[in-house]
Amino acid sequence: MIDRRTVLASSLALAACGNTAAAPAIAATPLKSIAPFPIGTCAMTGQFQDPAWVDLCLTHCSQLTPEWEMKMEYILSETGEYRWDAPDRIADFCTTHGLRLFGTTLIWYSQDSAYFRSLSGERFRTEYDRYIQTVAQRYRGRATGWDVVNEAVAENGAGLRTCLWSEALGQDGYIARAFEQAKLADPDAVLFLNDYNLENLPTKGATFLRLVERMLKAGVPIGGIGTQSHLDIEIPAGQTAAFFREAAQFGLPIHVSELDASLRSEGRIDTRSQRQKIEQQTARVAELTEAFMDLPPAQRFAFTVWGMRDTDSWLRRDARDDGKDSPLLFNAQARANPMFQAVSDAIREGV
Repeated sequence: MIDRRTVLASSLALAACGNTAAAPAIAATPLKSIAPFPIGTCAMTGQFQDPAWVDLCLTHCSQLTPEWEMKMEYILSETGEYRWDAPDRIADFCTTHGLRLFGTTLIWYSQDSAYFRSLSGERFRTEYDRYIQTVAQRYRGRATGWDVVNEAVAENGAGLRTCLWSEALGQDGYIARAFEQAKLADPDAVLFLNDYNLENLPTKGATFLRLVERMLKAGVPIGGIGTQSHLDIEIPAGQTAAFFREAAQFGLPIHVSELDASLRSEGRIDTRSQRQKIEQQTARVAELTEAFMDLPPAQRFAFTVWGMRDTDSWLRRDARDDGKDSPLLFNAQARANPMFQAVSDAIREGV
């Protein structure tokens, strides 16, 4: 058995010195070969032209989620036309390489569509149903699951968001309707309610789980729980595991859908050393992975990291980025970060 403390201590020392080129070969075993569930990442079609990205993805992953090219802002034009070039390329890439396709997202509060803003009343409802059914039906039999509704809970966890969809169909109404339409369109896909900060903010996690409970009691066909797991590395130990125990009580499949763990500090002076930040990061990521491994096997839908290399991360596209954040499993040279070892060891020990 691998001694996690020895390998991780070596990785931490190298990371603290900035010696990523000399990192130990801790990525020799592909994650997909040791995990008894799918390992996923996100993708944009431009990455298919990058042989290093393709090699890293196919070495470690068995599932792919479109990062944004299957979202409404890509597919639906301001005048109501649909475009399929990029999402079709992603679906075809999955077919060619034997990867599971996971679809995201059918309805998202952030998709403030100009086309839907021009509609009202019965026309709005008809087009809402048509959009969900058209997209889900196109990938029926190819997409193993869908984020049907994304980020419905308010930022601070105090209730649900007000958005274009809730204004037209009601805060619970737009959610229920989306799941009903998705179920009609793709009855075999696993249908997820997905959100973020569920581990980071207990209030938000509790509101989210109450929403799941309310929907299930109303007969809404929610088939799974998606937790994005953009982890705050400073949250207290045990908080992530507590959320997973609560979420598991529904018996639904759970998807770690967008894992990353930024080293950046937001809104305060940061006196921590790089080593301290990496220790916090690996501890929180290890706890998350262990909590996922503690689920019954039938509830482990997939474990998806939101990007392959640090330089692929949405966090590195932020205007505030200083080029030093390391939120993913691999660095720019596709060498394993300490976070990789935390995930790998937790999976091995939990099997």
